[in-house]
Amino acid sequence: MTARTTHLDAGVRDAMIALGAAAKKGLGDPVLAELVMIRASQINACAFCLDMHVDLAVEKNGESAKRIALLNAWAEAPEQFTERERAALALTEAVTVLTDGFVPDETYEAAAKHFGEDELAHLLGVITVINSWNRLMVSRRIVPGGPQW
Repeated sequence: MTARTTHLDAGVRDAMIALGAAAKKGLGDPVLAELVMIRASQINACAFCLDMHVDLAVEKNGESAKRIALLNAWAEAPEQFTERERAALALTEAVTVLTDGFVPDETYEAAAKHFGEDELAHLLGVITVINSWNRLMVSRRIVPGGPQW
């Protein structure tokens, strides 16, 4: 599989970067932001984003290799993730997959119990941005270490 040569317009790229930075800043928890981005990237099979965000989680934010390894099965490892993290991960999966066309009310309400209104908006922003990046990278077949733009 080779990368496709389609490049992102600089304006689109810069807007995506700014949106992601604003969403993460407003969430205020860099570890949680990385967990959310890794989980969405797992679902979307985006090797480029997985490589980037696992490195950021471990090297920059001190996340453990064990929690990263268990992230794909977070629901079966409740002792490894806080209730707040589990609510964010459930929301991440619901927004990423949208199987029934909607995020289930109970999933949204569970997240709302752990995040204030502004934090929840930023969490949704982080989820939305990483899903957009995943789609941009996967559709262009960008692999770890490959061209980004």
